This record gives sequence, structure tokens and C-alpha cells, in this order.
Amino acid sequence: MKKSYAFKFLFIAFIGIHIPLIGILFFVLYSNHSISVNSILFFSLVMTLFATVVTLVIINQLIRPIVIASKALNEYRTNRKLSVLPSQYEDEAGLLMRNIQESIDEAESFINEKQDLIYMISHDLRNFAGNPQSLAKLIIEENPSDSVKNMAELICESTDLQFRYIENFIKLLKQQDEIAKSNSIAKTIQIAPILPAINEQVSQLLVQKNIKLVSDITVGEAVLKIDPELLIQVLVNLISNAIKFSYAGSEILLKIFKDNEKIVFIVSDKGIGFDQTQIDEMFKKFTKMGKLGTANETSTGIGLYLCKKIIDKNGGKLSATSLGRNKGATFTIVFSFKDFDKLSF
Repeated sequence: MKKSYAFKFLFIAFIGIHIPLIGILFFVLYSNHSISVNSILFFSLVMTLFATVVTLVIINQLIRPIVIASKALNEYRTNRKLSVLPSQYEDEAGLLMRNIQESIDEAESFINEKQDLIYMISHDLRNFAGNPQSLAKLIIEENPSDSVKNMAELICESTDLQFRYIENFIKLLKQQDEIAKSNSIAKTIQIAPILPAINEQVSQLLVQKNIKLVSDITVGEAVLKIDPELLIQVLVNLISNAIKFSYAGSEILLKIFKDNEKIVFIVSDKGIGFDQTQIDEMFKKFTKMGKLGTANETSTGIGLYLCKKIIDKNGGKLSATSLGRNKGATFTIVFSFKDFDKLSF
């Protein structure tokens, strides 16, 4: 017969209260010697201690299923580690564990299905991007005029850039999936190669708006938990965002430096900026703040959300500041020494 938690707690309360009283009663009734007050007091303390121990043991067994369920849920939330919860409990705790197990299994299934769908869409995007490139290469092989050849070469360059974006996107998803399934491990990241990797992806956008990317990097390397490709992709997204909302002929600053027990990445521009009241809305998914850039570039309203999710997941903090409309914007990433097992520069 199943016993509810209410019944078990009443049983524990009964034991905790009545064992000392019953012990004292038997001690007084069946003792062959005269009983002093001190003896009664001492025996009462002994029986109370015994009742407390028994009560704690029972409570420990009572809450054990809840502790197991809580640990399993926490491990899945933090490390995406799947656990198989015991099913022998038949009371409310057992029902709780079964519900948690089903919820974890459903969440894992949903994540895997979503991941497969994204990979499939990304694969199809590669095929779509490859069609215009193939046509452009055929045009070049036909020895067209210089103007037509230049346009065909621009198409090839543009599609190559699309390929790299798609490849980076797929790589980002895979790395995120691996990070979610395992504990992040601190690794040495070389800072020097970051700038060329960023320039490769944003150079065309910079040229189109005649914007200069100025770098100020005073850190050689750092031991961080974020993967280098993920860090580069976040910086590329922040710089691309800065280009979008900057005016032609202006400058964007990428600054990387050590500040006591922190390593700081700053991307700042002199563009349209924003009001301080908009900061919370800015990092939301599909934010309503999505607006056209200074050259009417469109915005999906998801880029900053993804950047913040990646940085948060890897132990850092991403923040944004601005002095107001048309006074530029600054995005700052901070990785703190205390957030890692080891940090060196």
C-alpha cells in the first residue's frame, strides 16, 4: 500500500515526540531503585537524542529521492548530462522523479531534432549559394568583356564569403552542442591570430562603407574556456553590427587588454548609438528594436541575443553602453580571472 508524504511526516513527528516520553515512562515504572531528578533528566536527554537520530535517519531516507532528482536536473541544466532516475519509489517522490525523467528525455529529443533541422537547412543553403557561383565561373570561362568578368568575379567572391559564413555557422552549432554536453575546459587562446580571422570576414563590409577598423591589442594569449572560433564569431558579429550602424568614412575600434584579473574585449563605433532605456530590449531574441542600418541594411534582431548567449555560456559577460542618439555605441566582453580554474596572459 502506498504511503503519502503527509503520512510519513506524521509518523516521524510521532516518533520524535513519543519515544522520549515512552522511554521515561518505562524507566520510572520498572526501575528497581529510587530515581533521582538528575537520573530522570539524564535519561530524558538520552532518549531525546536517540529519537533525534532516528528522526534524522528517516528524514534522510525520505528526502533521498528528492535529492537524486534535484541533482539529475541540475546536471542536465548545467552540463546537459543525461541521468536515469530510479523508478522503485511509488509515492509522490517517485512521481516527481518520473516526471523529471520524462521532461529531460523530451527536452533532449527536442534539442536533437532542432539541431538536425538546422544542419539540414544549412546544407541546403550551401547548395543555393553554389548555383550562382557555378554560373559565374562559366561566364569567366567564356572570356567575356572586362566589366562582365569583374562582375562575375565579384559574384564568386560574394558566394565564397557566404560559404564561409555557412561553414562558420555549422561549426558554431556543433561547438555549442559539444560545449553543452560537456564541461568547458580552459584552454590557451592565441590573441594575435584573431584580428586576421576577423578581417577576412568583415573586410568586404568595411570597404563597402569606407569604414576603417582600428585595433589596439595588448594581450598575447589567455587561458579561457571559450573556443577560439566561437570568440572570433562573436567579435565578427559585434563588428558587423557596428559597421551596419556606423556612418560611411568613420572608424570602429577593436580593443583587447588585460585589466587586473580580467581580459576585456571592446568593440566601439561612432554610429547612431541608442538610448540607455533600450539596453535590456537589445539582447532579447527577435527584439522589436531591429532597425535599418545607416545604408538601409536590414536586421534580424537575433545577432546580439546569440552573442550574449555564447558569452554567458562560456563564463563571460557581454554589456552595451552608449551616450545617446548619434553618439556611438560600445560593446564590452569581460572574462574574469575568478570564473576560471586558471587564467594567464
